[in-house]
Amino acid sequence: MNLVNLEGKKVKEINLPSQFNEEYHPNLIWRAFLTIQGNKRQPYGTNPDAGMNYSAKLSRRRRDYKGSYGHGISRVPRKVLWRRGTQFGWVGAEAPGTVGGRRAHPPKSTKIWDKKINLKERKKAIRSALAATLDKNLVILRNHQLPSIYPLAVENKFEDLSKTKDVIRTLESLGFKKELERLEIKKVRSGRGKNRGRRYKTKTGPLIIVSNKCKLVNAGKNIPGINVIPVNLVNVELLAPGSHAGRLTIYTEGALERLEKENLFK
Repeated sequence: MNLVNLEGKKVKEINLPSQFNEEYHPNLIWRAFLTIQGNKRQPYGTNPDAGMNYSAKLSRRRRDYKGSYGHGISRVPRKVLWRRGTQFGWVGAEAPGTVGGRRAHPPKSTKIWDKKINLKERKKAIRSALAATLDKNLVILRNHQLPSIYPLAVENKFEDLSKTKDVIRTLESLGFKKELERLEIKKVRSGRGKNRGRRYKTKTGPLIIVSNKCKLVNAGKNIPGINVIPVNLVNVELLAPGSHAGRLTIYTEGALERLEKENLFK
């Protein structure tokens, strides 16, 4: 892989850690992605008493004066609005299919959304997603705008940048100007989601992987579509948003060294 400085000039070539030798396994990436999404899911359900707050009873005894047998009406529970002897003015209530009645099978708050994945499978999925970031064809399929020198790693001075404008300037000098322009596009979402806290749709941009928590983590936070993450905290959701592998990824030299030294995800 090419190692470049902050001006985008090639310094030398470096060897990649063995984690990047993993084959592309889209099925494993999909499983690991679903596990992360499922564990983030918040349980939801209806009130157990919803639709049940009616005094609606109907006798199933033929000798009872208050029943539906022989009157040519259905056997749903009914609430009485008025009565005159054995003559009733009533309407169906409580049962599914009646006005204000309960739902037949509502969502239950007790449903378990959590998913599990084997440890070796999860690590293999991360290695596969890491290797996919170096595949130009997969990266282009995600509509990223690539420089000719991609894939690349940047010298460790990149991690010391503390201002957002310096990060943008460096990314432009590395050849990502078109990619940054692509990230500026923001559209209003179609459908009901715009009223539910998801008004805008934004693009997913480069992932910057650093060696440790550094100044760059905060400096890159304010650029739309860009994530900066220490190498030990990388997961499939970051490497393959939407389970589609091949996110444009920029590594620092220190991140690759730590990946190899600590034998992460193996």
